[in-house]
Amino acid sequence: MRVLVASSIAPEAIDRLRERHDVLCAFNAKEDELKVSIRDREVLVFRSGVRITADLLACAPDLKLLVRAGSGVDNLDLEYVDRQGIRLVRVPGPGAQAVAEMTFALLLALARNVLQADRLTRQGRWAKNELTGYLLVGKVLGIVGLGSIGSRVGKLGVAWGMEVVGCVERPSPARASRFQEKGVLLRDLDHVLRVSDFLSIHVPRKPSTMRLIDSSALARMKPGAFLVNIARGGVVDETALRRALEEGHLRGAALDVHETEGEGRVSPLAGLENVILTPHIGAGTFDSQRQIGEIVTDSIDSFAAGRALPDAASRQD
Repeated sequence: MRVLVASSIAPEAIDRLRERHDVLCAFNAKEDELKVSIRDREVLVFRSGVRITADLLACAPDLKLLVRAGSGVDNLDLEYVDRQGIRLVRVPGPGAQAVAEMTFALLLALARNVLQADRLTRQGRWAKNELTGYLLVGKVLGIVGLGSIGSRVGKLGVAWGMEVVGCVERPSPARASRFQEKGVLLRDLDHVLRVSDFLSIHVPRKPSTMRLIDSSALARMKPGAFLVNIARGGVVDETALRRALEEGHLRGAALDVHETEGEGRVSPLAGLENVILTPHIGAGTFDSQRQIGEIVTDSIDSFAAGRALPDAASRQD
């Protein structure tokens, strides 16, 4: 098949694809360049960081398969995809585990002042008595969004001995029962905000979640709580978050995703010492990217041969 890889994936996956298919790579290309590259392609592989618009897809009359090498599809025009009957598969599993583990890296770094301790020690400051932190065990971990990633975070929270509560967009008694079996209590957003010592955001970016954590939501959070956003930029109102941190209502925050991302962009939270900022690296482990690459290649090979796609490739979380 004629494949366009519009985002960087594991090099060994590209090598394997090239053994069986006509592969063209266009990493970090602008939309005008992608419109040229995609013209004769049957398959498009992409990740976050590249906008897959209806105008772009319309340039590829032979397009049959879209492979999202990860989970979120907020950068894809789903209405066009559905209207044209283009097959879409995603690879949520490996990246979800990596993001869940990154969530706990950020939670621990916040709770134990890891960044401040490192910086001061490098400066020759022995600030042992100034850096008393907090345990995770026994604390309430609130999870906004219990999908593929949020559910994994909940499982890790239970393993750490935390009390885990979460909320979902479409709650039901059946879902509440399933979560409770895993040690996670399903509650509404307001309850999760009010009781959480650590609040972790795991919802997709869409109209209903934009500024979901706004000034009103932040004001309802438990005084002294920590917040982690590793979902999508724009879900948390960063201006309101800065105000909540400066006023001392929240103790600290960590963001792996940002309202504006890319080289040269500086977060409005960059000047605050109680904030950790990382450049959207949640899914960026060698292990997860290798696994994603394997599933991407298996999916394209299966599609080309008319076989069922791998179980790990799915339309939904």
